[in-house]
Amino acid sequence: MQADRLPPHDIESEEAVIGSLLVDNEALTRVAGFLDPDDFYRERNRWCYEACFDLFQRQEAIDQISVAHELERTERLADVGGTAYLGHLVEILPTSMHVEFYGRIVQRTSTMRKLIRAASDISEIGYEEDADVDGALSRAEDALFQIRASAPTRDFVPLSESLDPFLEQTSPLTDMDGLEGRPIGTGFKDLDDLLGGMSRSDMIVLAARPSVGKSMLGLNFARNSAAGVGIGSGATVGIFSLEMGKEQIALRLLSAEARVDMHNLRMRLLSEQEQERVVDSVGVLSDLAIYIDDTPIQSVAEMRSKARRLQMEHGLDFVVIDYMQLIRGNSRRSENNRAQEVSEISRSIKGMARDLNVPVLALSQLSRAIEHRTSHRPMLSDLRESGSIEQDADVVMFIHREEKFITEEEWVRDNPGLIYPRGLAELIVAKHRNGPTGSVEVAVRDAWGQFQDNSRRPVDSQA
Repeated sequence: MQADRLPPHDIESEEAVIGSLLVDNEALTRVAGFLDPDDFYRERNRWCYEACFDLFQRQEAIDQISVAHELERTERLADVGGTAYLGHLVEILPTSMHVEFYGRIVQRTSTMRKLIRAASDISEIGYEEDADVDGALSRAEDALFQIRASAPTRDFVPLSESLDPFLEQTSPLTDMDGLEGRPIGTGFKDLDDLLGGMSRSDMIVLAARPSVGKSMLGLNFARNSAAGVGIGSGATVGIFSLEMGKEQIALRLLSAEARVDMHNLRMRLLSEQEQERVVDSVGVLSDLAIYIDDTPIQSVAEMRSKARRLQMEHGLDFVVIDYMQLIRGNSRRSENNRAQEVSEISRSIKGMARDLNVPVLALSQLSRAIEHRTSHRPMLSDLRESGSIEQDADVVMFIHREEKFITEEEWVRDNPGLIYPRGLAELIVAKHRNGPTGSVEVAVRDAWGQFQDNSRRPVDSQA
C-alpha cells in the first residue's frame, strides 16, 4: 500500500552534499542558488546545511571545525552525531567535484515530496462539504503553483543567446586592457567626471519613480561598461533582472544599439536600412561580456553565489540588480517585518559588492511622496525604506524628468521664456560617500531606450 511507502529521498546524496561543503570552500556557491535547507529529508543533514549556509552568509570559512562550532552554538552538535558524524561525511565522500549533481538529486526528491503533500492537501479540499467549486479549484491550483514557484531557478546566460532570435526572425510578427582594481565607467562623461567612475566594492543605488527610466539607464550603464565606453576597457557584466525576462532585456539593448524604435523592432516592422543596423548591432552586442539571470524571485544570497560562480568561470567586473523591492528577504529572520527585511537586503547587497570587489548597481523605486510636492525633484527621504538603503549605499543617484510631472502648457504658464525640457533628464547624485555630490543633464531617447550625454557640464557640485 502507498501508506507503507517512504517519501522519496536519497540519504547518500544528502551526505555527499554536506561532505562536499566540508572539504571545498567554493562548493556552496554551486548549490546555494537552487538548494534550500528544507530540501533535505534527514533532519541532521538539514541542520548541517543550515550551519554551512549561515557561515557562508557571514563570509566565514566552512570546514569540519567551523561547522562543528556553529552546530555547537545552536545546540545541535550532539543531535547531529557530534564531530564523528562530520568526519564520517568527509570519509565517505567520493568527490566534491560532483556537488551540483548530488544537490540536484536532493532537490528533485524534495520536489517529489512536496508534490505528495500537495496531492494530500488537494484530496482534503475535495472531501470538503459544501465547498465552493471555483474556490476549491483555486486553492488546488495554488498548492501546485507553490511547488512550481520553488522549482530550480534559471542562471546566467550570455547576452548573445538572447540576441539570436533577432537574427533568425527578421520578418514582421504577423508573418511569423584589464580592469582589476580600476573603476568602471558609466559611459557618460559628465557623470564619470563627477563620480570618478563606479568604484570597486561600492553599492550604488539608482532610484526613480516607475516609467522614468531607471531600468533603461541601468542597461545603458551595463552596455557602456561592457563596451569600454569612457573609463577602462570592456568589463564583464552580470545583470540580475527580477522584473524583465532576458528576451526583453535583449530587445531593449538591441533597440538602443541600433537606434531603432523599440516597438517597431519588437513587431519586426523595420526598413531595410534599419534591419541592416539591427544585424550589425547584434554582432556588436554578442561580442560583449554581458550575462543575464532573469530568475524572478531570489534572495541576495542566491545572487551572490551565482555572481561568485560567474566571477570564477568568466570574470566579473560589474553587477546590476533590477530592482531592490523585488528581492526576496530571509523570512526566517525578518518574520514578515518589511523594514527589517529591507535592511537585511540592503546590507547583503553591500556585502556582495565588497565580497566580489565589484560595483553593484541596485535599482530602486521612489515613494509616491514625490508626486505630492510642489517640487518633484527627488530627495533621499523619497527612497522606500530609505533609512537602511541610504546608510548602506556608497552612492545614491536619482533620475529627475520634469516632463513626467508637468505638461508643456503648464510649463509655459509657470516658466515664461524658458524652453520646455522635452527629452531631458537630470541625474542627481544625492549621496557620494567618497566624493562630491551634484547633478548632470543628459538627453533621453525614449523610442529606442537610450540616455545620451548632453552638452552641459555638471551643475550644483559640492564637496
